[in-house]
Amino acid sequence: MRFVKPPSSTCSFRANMTLLPALWMLEMLTRKQTLKGRFTIAAKHHITIAEIYETELVDIEKAIAHYEQSADYYKGEESNSSANKCLLKVAAYAAQLEQYQKAIEIYEQVGANTMDNPLLKYSAKDYFFKAALCHFIVDELNAKLALEKYEEMFPAFTDSRECKLLKKLLEAHEEQNSEAYTEAVKEFDSISRLDQWLTTMLLRIKKSIQGDGEGDGDLK
Repeated sequence: MRFVKPPSSTCSFRANMTLLPALWMLEMLTRKQTLKGRFTIAAKHHITIAEIYETELVDIEKAIAHYEQSADYYKGEESNSSANKCLLKVAAYAAQLEQYQKAIEIYEQVGANTMDNPLLKYSAKDYFFKAALCHFIVDELNAKLALEKYEEMFPAFTDSRECKLLKKLLEAHEEQNSEAYTEAVKEFDSISRLDQWLTTMLLRIKKSIQGDGEGDGDLK
């Protein structure tokens, strides 16, 4: 997933005129496949529609709706891996749009579903990490309680770099120590490069240390 900027009104109008007929056809095909009970095919069509809204029309709310519908169909067909991929898209965009509770619920759900799978459990730490960051943006105490819960649910999380970073960030936040917060993030980033989503969430948390409008708005 990527963070997107709205195009100019002229570009947006041209994109709409070009893509709307294709979208209409895709939605008609999706309805037909659904009526025939071909939910896996319908789910794939919903992903295609979501990607058009995501990358071409830059309508993230509609992209989210189609990813959610795709996830529902995949779940119904017991294609849990495919469903999780769609749900993780929803969670990432929900957090971007400051719908943190929605993102938390998805990250926790996917984390719980993967932590007992020998092939997928390594990813669980990432999902619990992201859920904890969403909690942190809303409230420091919520983040502490969530971290304790995740460690209890998934003991391997305790030794992860993500968990150790969260503990350092919580300590820095409690002390309102912006320098310690930044240093902890830099140390983590030197080994595991932060993507744009993580950078954005970490900056949102940092702003609550610096205060509204204060600080340099950077993690360096």
